[in-house]
Amino acid sequence: MEILKTATDWAKAELVSTPFFMLFGVVFVVTSIAFWQLGKTDMARAYIVPTLVAGLMLLTIGIGLFYTNVQRVKQFEIDYNQDATAFVQSEISRAEDTLKEYNTVVFTAIPLIIAACALLLLFFHSPLWKASLITTIAMLVVILLIDGTAQARIAAYHIQLLKVENHDKN
Repeated sequence: MEILKTATDWAKAELVSTPFFMLFGVVFVVTSIAFWQLGKTDMARAYIVPTLVAGLMLLTIGIGLFYTNVQRVKQFEIDYNQDATAFVQSEISRAEDTLKEYNTVVFTAIPLIIAACALLLLFFHSPLWKASLITTIAMLVVILLIDGTAQARIAAYHIQLLKVENHDKN
């Protein structure tokens, strides 16, 4: 029963974390509107579309993750009560898959994309390209910050799951 509380606490912590995607999404959208209303230079006006797109992407990510975790919290108790051992096994599998994803996407691909965008800034001189590359870097940094904390939480959760599994085997 303690693992159910641990799982629920982890999912609720995710519910607190994912709105940050939405918060940053709103910041990007508001920034886009500000560039649209106040931008006088070509460079300022070039930020309108990239910041709007980045903001909408972050909002979509945040809403999707929030909805998923709300559903997960509701499902945890049902799954646990049906078969506690299967629940732990499925959560271990899901946590391991998520940790692999973080290592591949968040901590390998995103830094490489950031580096590529920074390098491309040296070669592209049009305002739209510069604005797009800088906005991409900013959005990916936000994702790294939020997912860095999420990865730490799921790693700790994974350790708890393994302890329960080892305890059940003994």
